Amino acid sequence: MKYQELYDLSIQNPEAFWAEQANQVDWFTQPQTLLSADAHGYPLWYKDGSLNACYLALDKHINDGYGDAVALIYDSPVTQTVKKYTYNEVKSEVARLAGGLISLGLKKGHTAVIYMPMIPQATFAMLACARIGVTHSVVFGGFAPHELAIRIDDCKPRVIITASSGIEIDRLIAYKPLVDEAIELAEHKPKKVVVLNRKLGARIPFKKYDVDYDALVYGSEEADCVSVESTHPLYVLYTSGTTGKPKGIVRDTGGYVTALKFSMQKIYGVQPGEVFWAASDVGWVVGHSYIVYGPLLNRNTTIVFEGKPIKTPDASTFWRVIAEHRVSVMFTAPTAIRAIKKEDPNGVFIKQYDLSCLRTQFLAGERCDVATLEWYREHIPIPAIDHWWQTESGWPMIANMMGVEYLPIKPGSSGKAVSGYNIVILGENGQELDPNEEGYVVIKLPLPPGTLLDIWNDNERFRAGYLTKFPGYYFSGDGGYKDEDGYIYITGRVDDVINVAGHRLSTAEMEEIVASHHSVAECAVIGVNDELKGQIPLALVVTKFGEEIEHFQLQHEVVKLVREQIGAVASLRDVVVVNRLPKTRSGKILRKLLRSIADGENFQIPSTIDDEAIIGEVREVLELAKVGSYKG
Repeated sequence: MKYQELYDLSIQNPEAFWAEQANQVDWFTQPQTLLSADAHGYPLWYKDGSLNACYLALDKHINDGYGDAVALIYDSPVTQTVKKYTYNEVKSEVARLAGGLISLGLKKGHTAVIYMPMIPQATFAMLACARIGVTHSVVFGGFAPHELAIRIDDCKPRVIITASSGIEIDRLIAYKPLVDEAIELAEHKPKKVVVLNRKLGARIPFKKYDVDYDALVYGSEEADCVSVESTHPLYVLYTSGTTGKPKGIVRDTGGYVTALKFSMQKIYGVQPGEVFWAASDVGWVVGHSYIVYGPLLNRNTTIVFEGKPIKTPDASTFWRVIAEHRVSVMFTAPTAIRAIKKEDPNGVFIKQYDLSCLRTQFLAGERCDVATLEWYREHIPIPAIDHWWQTESGWPMIANMMGVEYLPIKPGSSGKAVSGYNIVILGENGQELDPNEEGYVVIKLPLPPGTLLDIWNDNERFRAGYLTKFPGYYFSGDGGYKDEDGYIYITGRVDDVINVAGHRLSTAEMEEIVASHHSVAECAVIGVNDELKGQIPLALVVTKFGEEIEHFQLQHEVVKLVREQIGAVASLRDVVVVNRLPKTRSGKILRKLLRSIADGENFQIPSTIDDEAIIGEVREVLELAKVGSYKG
């Protein structure tokens, strides 16, 4: 079946389409009610079905005779460790950990927080919770105690599962003191803290509530899988909110596993038994969907990677992992490729490895500029697929569906709408716009299975944030447009549009042009306040390693490029060179923070920031350059 035929079927008869996909899943109770609604009228999928995500990820494959197949490869350049686990080995540890959690008083309906680095035990903890019907909430390891305390108070875990430390390129981060401080700050007090001692030398202050991970696992019997209803919350995952208070995105079980299995085969084009690598972290939605649940549901070998794309030890790390483990399909953030491109602009390291196993490269998490795509394809001539989705959706909304039909790539576009997502571009008054007209990116209800069920303990915020602006539609918060062929272009968050003397201009479009300059490794364009024009654009640029270019020349050439492609109306005058850009740990550039710094506004440092020290660096550069609020 071709893409258009499959897509049309999913939109015209969603119940029949998703009934067929549900048949690919081993349910304990096959759902009879395919599509219904909650008390507020929000669509629900497979309400009367029951199943278990851990059973589908592990036990089913063992029962089918694949117990000795490799389920997980742990590759840690920071500890110089590579370890492979079979399905039998993973299931044994997961089931015993689940038994241990039961002995600590956990049962179906309870919650647990997982605060761990990128190690196999983080995935084991997630699967152990799923095995016994405990809703897990993974908090990115190393988050500050205050942020961890907010999440503890919101989801009220009975148990926190942590490790002694995370390890960065140049330092250990002791997790246990951070957890203890968070518990002191929180009003809700978890009963127990399960601690895995990694024996790397980190301080582990002992508290009465502590339980040793190894003693718990090896002293417990294996627990069986608990049957849960399809709408049972598999996990709560916190994403940043505009109010500063994080939003706990609630994910169901039945719709999620159905959608993930469909996406592994139809979007990523991966066959059972192949190696799939999502170079992300289990603290993010990519880690949930495509390090843990998606690959294991589809019987793929998944890679848990503890490292960075550069400096572990150098910009060759990704290519070494792909070649060594024979990765078929990879997924990472564009920022990782940009970091590699900056360190190795001529792709010298790439030539040192046999990458013939790699079939497709997927990119998401941050809009991928054309220059990065072209650099990748120049050095690795395989499809490099930019695609778009959100924590809220749980799986891709716009993509090139490689398992169905490879469509021509249009640089700058994330592809076409994925089966199940009726994506529409609306104007301010809710009218559908013509091709190539930029507006709000929305999805007509019902959303397909696997998307957000609610915001944890805050249905009012859920409805206000996603469903109220355009009744009958899910509001993504992003702007974009569709061309006459149905390709969708995401131009960025709607608050990334700036108003220059009455002209609404996309900073994403300007970034695309700035990034095309041969000396630019990556960039961010933001709007800063201007008395005359309201806002004017400012480009912050990181130059490629080894590129020698005078600042004056770079600024002149970048301004000229923008004038040629957008026009003088863009009013780009200032190009500032910085050593690095402030980002979240998942690689998203913090443009809102940059705007606040440039405008001299008070701001709250986002909990997701990768390195706070960069704020002072950017402020100092802007002061020296006399731009934004520092003009005087």
